[in-house]
Amino acid sequence: MKRNLDYIWPALGFAAVLVSFWLLYRQFQGQSLGPQLVAAFRAIPPSHYLLALASTVVAYVALAFYDRIALLHLGVSNISWRFVAACSFTTYALSHNIGASVVSGAMVRYRGYSSKGLSAAQIAMLVAITSLTFVLGEAVVGGVALVLRPQALAQLGEFLPSFLPSFLSTFLTDSATARIIGFALLALVALYCVGSVLRLPPLTLFGARIEYPHWEIVLRQLIAAPAEILGAAGIIYFALPDAGNPGFIVVLAVFIVSFSAALASNAPGGLGVFELVFLKSMPGAPQDGVLAALLLWRLLYLLLPLALAIPVIMGFEERRLAEAIQHHHHLAEEQAEIHAKSRAHD
Repeated sequence: MKRNLDYIWPALGFAAVLVSFWLLYRQFQGQSLGPQLVAAFRAIPPSHYLLALASTVVAYVALAFYDRIALLHLGVSNISWRFVAACSFTTYALSHNIGASVVSGAMVRYRGYSSKGLSAAQIAMLVAITSLTFVLGEAVVGGVALVLRPQALAQLGEFLPSFLPSFLSTFLTDSATARIIGFALLALVALYCVGSVLRLPPLTLFGARIEYPHWEIVLRQLIAAPAEILGAAGIIYFALPDAGNPGFIVVLAVFIVSFSAALASNAPGGLGVFELVFLKSMPGAPQDGVLAALLLWRLLYLLLPLALAIPVIMGFEERRLAEAIQHHHHLAEEQAEIHAKSRAHD
């Protein structure tokens, strides 16, 4: 079964890419998209390009805090900030582009943190804490967005199945429903905080034992996770045209849904899936302007970090190889010395 899943999940991911590209083709069929995109990129003010770049920096700095928070939870404090930032950056640069972020992120982190003496169990816990931090951030930001701008839920009406009764579709996209979902998400976050402060017994969900982190860890999670999501969504917001721009809160809510759909699709980098959901959720904005903003997001948040991460990974692996060769050389010298002493004694 496990061997079959190794093939099924990648196949589903690539299928999601193909279907998304087909739907995007239908969305823009008959339009001269090239000149429109060039015009849309030129229409973005230089100051907004700088703000989008600053948002990218904020997002990746916050992602570095994800790893730092997890290490603090594990009681590990002997790893330098520089190494943590480099390991986090390369982890997310690869996992965001490759897909299957939990698996690919665990592989990169294992290579990095095992060189600092962390065990496989500690690295697994680190990955779990970083994933929990992200989910916590989505709950906080998504809950606040739905409470403040409940009409954002109506943006997703396009994705509801056509066979649903009209009353159910209306209920699912109603502002009151959005506020209920928003308050429910914030209530779950509040319960998580209360469990941490009161040091409640660990939860057991589906056989997994979940212990509440110390309240100082939770406080750091509540700062880092929203900052990362706000930064990532800010890239798109600053690149969107003024015409039809629904405001940052709505863009934020749509970003969370689009990014979650991209992660769930298992498509490499969420390619096509992210764009499709976002475009369909922004019907009031010029589609060429939205597509230009999404392409800029993909460039700054995915492709540029990937290009910067590759030399970092190559340098790390080169150092590890040199250390392994040096270690093997020392062992050979020690064995030769022992052998020489043994012959002299004989």
